[in-house]
Amino acid sequence: MERRQGVGPPTTGQEDAGAGTAPESAAGTAPETAAPSIGRLAGRGLRWGVAGTLLTRAGSFLMGLVMARLLTPEDFGVYAVALAAMTILMTVKDLGVMAAVVQWRGGLEEVTPTATVLSFVSAIGLYAVFFAGAPYFAALAGAEEAAPVVRLLTAVILVEGFTAVRSAVLMRRFEQDKITMAIGAGFLANGTIAITLAAQGAGAFSFAWGQVTAAVIAGTIMFRQARLPLRLGFDRDVARRLLRFGIPSAAAIGIETMLLNAGYIVVGDIMGPIWLGYFLLAFNVSSWVPGVIGAAVRYVSVPGFSRLSEHDPAAFAEGVRRSSTALLATVLPVAMVMVALSHPLIALLYGERWDSSAGVLRFLALAMVTRMLTAFALDVLTGQGNTRAGMWMNVGHGVLLIPMLIAGTRLDGIRGAAIGQALAGVLVALPIAAFMLRRCGVPIRPIAASMLRPLAAFGCGLAVTAGVNWLTPGPALAELVLGAGAGLIVYVALVVPRQRLREVAGQVADRLGRRSRLTRE
Repeated sequence: MERRQGVGPPTTGQEDAGAGTAPESAAGTAPETAAPSIGRLAGRGLRWGVAGTLLTRAGSFLMGLVMARLLTPEDFGVYAVALAAMTILMTVKDLGVMAAVVQWRGGLEEVTPTATVLSFVSAIGLYAVFFAGAPYFAALAGAEEAAPVVRLLTAVILVEGFTAVRSAVLMRRFEQDKITMAIGAGFLANGTIAITLAAQGAGAFSFAWGQVTAAVIAGTIMFRQARLPLRLGFDRDVARRLLRFGIPSAAAIGIETMLLNAGYIVVGDIMGPIWLGYFLLAFNVSSWVPGVIGAAVRYVSVPGFSRLSEHDPAAFAEGVRRSSTALLATVLPVAMVMVALSHPLIALLYGERWDSSAGVLRFLALAMVTRMLTAFALDVLTGQGNTRAGMWMNVGHGVLLIPMLIAGTRLDGIRGAAIGQALAGVLVALPIAAFMLRRCGVPIRPIAASMLRPLAAFGCGLAVTAGVNWLTPGPALAELVLGAGAGLIVYVALVVPRQRLREVAGQVADRLGRRSRLTRE
């Protein structure tokens, strides 16, 4: 593990993941007392992270239903190009400085003046590059009309550059409740502005103005909640320490984000904005689980693994095994429903005119599973301080992903692009992630063995879901309820140990019995 002069072992988290770390008092606890302290802090952060992401994702889902009826597939395609640009830009906006502040082992007064200056400078410089390059980026994606939307939407980085260090301070203190409330306030403004503008015919600009408004409101609230004086300064030694760890972390996340959005660029360039709109809708649906579970897990995974790898390597390895298996077991039933019931799901939620997205969704759902696992592997590597390993893991994935996306799109349109993305995840990303984890000392065989049970349950549940759907055709809602219900029953019965099922059944029976007695009394 790399060490820095004057700083403890690097245990940085990912900027966009909302990673937090224990306060300074916890950082200095003895190994035997660190784990319970970390568990309490991480548990609180995870609860707020889950609550916040559930609320915002549920709101985004409802907003998407409304917007899909107000806008055209071409509007969605134009927005997809701008969203890809903003997402790429946001991951590297501060060169990893925010993540480094979260994990800084010294006092805040030592690091925040320099970190604030670095955040300002990087945000302004990167926005200038994207402002000038917006026409070229839009042309590359096959939607030249998206350039003005790209320029507007990427202006969010200017707000983030102003508030990044304050957000990092809140994460450092595990004050995810304040972050969640700020984001919630911004989201309400986003929905109001975007839907109002869409109803008035603003097209893709309605999305952009909504997000810019949300960034300003959420950023202002977090800036005040951090209770940190605005001090500017520049210390070369502090800057060197921040960038030495932050740049590889930002590079790894930036490459991960570019890979995530590569489908937009390839489909837009080859198929045009209308087909890109169908692809975007399916991709958004497949991103529900990463958006909720993945975002919440990243609030605590990096700092948690950082502390465990530092104090207790055996507990660290076991934590990786149990967490990765639990993550897979949680994600697979959602993927099962999306794969087997993509057509009724899209028809019920968005209407028959979006049916072209259904064939794409079933393959993007498989890609979603691999995406969750590789993102988790990146968290583990970052928690160990192996940010360069995470960076090279994503580079290796990208080398083969892009050709597979291009070949798939040319052979079979947007469905081929989704197939290429799924195959790249299974055949390339997962093996590279396993190799990097093993190289960094994480045992892979116990992890693979523990994943066999949920994978077998997934196969059986998928067969039952598809079979019930084939035998009972009908309205979309009925197909979803019957097919998903049957498949989930089979999945749960196979993946959850019988002893645990009996315990849960006993607890439910006890609660029902107590309620019945109270009612009679």
